[in-house]
Amino acid sequence: MDQAFADSMVLVDRYPSRVADTPRVTPRLDPVVYGMAGDGPLDQATLDQYDENGLLYFDSLFSDADLQGWIDELNRLRADAAVKSSAQAIIEPHSQELRSIFAVHRTSRVMRHLAAHPKIVGIAEQLLGGPVYVHQSRINYKGGFRGKEFYWHSDFETWHVEDGLPGMRTVSCSISLTPNTPHNGPLMLIPGSHHRFIACVGRTPENHYQASLRRQDLGIPDDESLARLVQDFGIVAPTGPAGSVTFFDCNTMHGSSSNITPMARSNIFIVYNSLQNKPVSPFCGLAPRPNFIAEREEFTRASELG
Repeated sequence: MDQAFADSMVLVDRYPSRVADTPRVTPRLDPVVYGMAGDGPLDQATLDQYDENGLLYFDSLFSDADLQGWIDELNRLRADAAVKSSAQAIIEPHSQELRSIFAVHRTSRVMRHLAAHPKIVGIAEQLLGGPVYVHQSRINYKGGFRGKEFYWHSDFETWHVEDGLPGMRTVSCSISLTPNTPHNGPLMLIPGSHHRFIACVGRTPENHYQASLRRQDLGIPDDESLARLVQDFGIVAPTGPAGSVTFFDCNTMHGSSSNITPMARSNIFIVYNSLQNKPVSPFCGLAPRPNFIAEREEFTRASELG
C-alpha cells in the first residue's frame, strides 16, 4: 500500500488535538485489547485488567543472563562518545548529560535482540491482536542528582499529531535496567486514563521534536483535565528491581519526576505498533518526524528482528 492510498483511507481525524484554543476531553473510540485469551501468554483475567487500567506490571520476565547483557550494553552505549554526538542522542537541556538514545533496536545488535524477545513480543501481539513492528525504541537515562522529569503526557497524542498514527493500537514496554525506587523518579501512570482522550492546545511548530524531546511544552494536558484524571483514577508508580517490566497503552497518561538521588534510573522503552495501524501523514499538517523517532520505513515484524 503506497503512502498516498494509505492517507486517503484516513478521511477524518478522529482525535483532533492542538487545533483549538481550549482543551477538550472525549471518550476513546478504539478498543483497548484486540486479542483474546489463547492468542498469547495472558489469561482472560489479565487481559481484563489491562482493558480496565491500561497497564500491566511484571516483577521479572527474563533470565539473569539476558538482563546482565542488556545492562552491560546500556553502560557501553552511555560511555560511547560517538553515540552521544549522534542525531539519535538527546542531551539534557541544562547540562551535557545524556537524556535519551533513540532507535537503539537499529543501532545495537543487543537491543535489536531484546526488541524481538518472544516474551514481550508475544504479549504485545496478543494485546494488539496480531503482528507488530517497532514504532520506536529508546533508552532513557535518568542519571543521579540531575536527571530531569518527563512531564505528564499521552504518547498517542504526539504520535497521532506529529507522526500520523491513525488509531490507538500501540503499546509501550518499559524494562527497568536499574532499580526503580519511590525516590529516583520512577515511571508514574494514571490507570484508567486511557479511556479518555485529552485534546491539547497550541499549534505545532516545524521541527518541534528538536525541542520537545529535551523539554515538552506542547502536547501536554491542561491542569484541570489532569487533575480530574487523578481525582477519578489516582496515580500508580510501579517500582522494582532491574528486570521489572511495565506494559502500558499508548493513551495512558504518564510521566516521571526529577531524580535528585545518587541512584540512576535507566529504562529501555520498546514501542510496538500493529501492522494494521501504520502511520499516515501527520495530522498537524507538517513533515513527519525522523524515522529514528517514529518508524515510517522498516515495518519488519518484531518477532523477526533477531
